[in-house]
Amino acid sequence: MIISRTPFRISLAGGGSDLPDYYRLSGGCVTAMAITKYMYITVNKRFDHTLRVGYSKMEVVDTVEELQHPLVREALKLTGIVNGIEVTSMADIPAQTGIGSSGSFLVGLLNALYAYRGIHASAESLAAEACRIEIDLLEEPVGKQDQYVAAFGGMRFIEFNPDESVFCNPIICSTETRAELERHLMMFYTGMTRPAASVLKEQKARTQLNREVLAQLCEQAKDIRDILRKARHLISIGDILHQSWLLKRKLASNVSNDRIDTCYEAALEAGALGGKILGAGGGGFLLLFVEPQNHERVRQALPDLRPVQFGFEPQGSKIIYVSD
Repeated sequence: MIISRTPFRISLAGGGSDLPDYYRLSGGCVTAMAITKYMYITVNKRFDHTLRVGYSKMEVVDTVEELQHPLVREALKLTGIVNGIEVTSMADIPAQTGIGSSGSFLVGLLNALYAYRGIHASAESLAAEACRIEIDLLEEPVGKQDQYVAAFGGMRFIEFNPDESVFCNPIICSTETRAELERHLMMFYTGMTRPAASVLKEQKARTQLNREVLAQLCEQAKDIRDILRKARHLISIGDILHQSWLLKRKLASNVSNDRIDTCYEAALEAGALGGKILGAGGGGFLLLFVEPQNHERVRQALPDLRPVQFGFEPQGSKIIYVSD
């Protein structure tokens, strides 16, 4: 039996510039970090030749091609495992909530499958192969940041280059700076879920119209990176997040909705300095930048939302259990 553990992520700025339609012309970048919420994948040998996959439903089939779960099907084909295996998944956070669940699932699955075969897969190869499956083989309208943060972990400034190369750079800052940023971030579950593709399809179609907005989002990702590196004016990240959110709302009509807008305005009135909906938008988690003395006021201003505690995770996908 093999068990992998892969972190989810939060993105502070630059989201959308990791879509191929944008970065293949202009290059994109994001500032993002792995958090202490995880996807767990278990891979175990079956007694017979069948394939059993457990997620929100259960599949037992004779061949890989019969599997309905597209990520599992393509990961098994890529790693050369065709039968006699069982795959199950568990997660700390619900799917379709904007913290990179499909990317974490796929990176963790590939890691576990390679470990099952006795192969050590590097973070770079896990991220690249996960992107190949989602973007090239399955033609999902998703970007590349989720897979790279899941594979590498840590605080990252990630550059997506027109030639398809990716530079997944660590943000070098002090322990005190990381702790200070962590103290200023609050995360609330809105109770709404949505497939990222439902938002990203429209955004993808509007790439040319959104090019100027996406360029500004990239500049904000660089600004946050520089603030963290220099450990100065950390409080200004709140305003950058606010400006980023205003820009992000222009990318597609369904990035926000009335309920999200109402919650965000209530948080600002209670003392939040800025924030955003994580991921493509439309639901999931509301991330807020709040001075610690105002945390309780913000919590009271959002009684219908569930606060979720988290920290920063320095490591990416890892194998946490191996048995014969």
